[in-house]
Amino acid sequence: MSDLEFRDTQLADMEALFDVRARTRHSPLSRADLAHLGITPESTSAALQRSDIVGSVCTSHHQVVGFCSGEVATGEILVLAVLPEYEGRGIGKQLLSRVVARLQRAGAQRLWLAAAADPTVRAHGFYRALGWQPTGARAPNGDEILERPLDAP
Repeated sequence: MSDLEFRDTQLADMEALFDVRARTRHSPLSRADLAHLGITPESTSAALQRSDIVGSVCTSHHQVVGFCSGEVATGEILVLAVLPEYEGRGIGKQLLSRVVARLQRAGAQRLWLAAAADPTVRAHGFYRALGWQPTGARAPNGDEILERPLDAP
């Protein structure tokens, strides 16, 4: 992992974040798909500047290869994305851990996310192995809502 570096998301990372999101193995979303949801580089930059969201990136040779973002007010993990060729190296776990810690420091009272309910999708087991627990609720798209106890390691 010596070629990997982790740091807080910066405004200069916006274009790279949207490129990574479009290239993920499961549930890739193009810029057009994200724009349809109201998520653009401009709206994301503004939220980061207002400290409405926090994020971390992983770089390899100064290129963003993964990132995670969370919403401070709600404690929601908004996105965790890693390029397919970098999967299996602990990047997602490290990014998620960093964002969870930042949300906790910001005073989040609840940590939650929406993830695929399909057990054949990699994220299903990934989050559960890290202590995220199903709440029984579903997002409008059918994703399962998972929570992480605030006192979990």
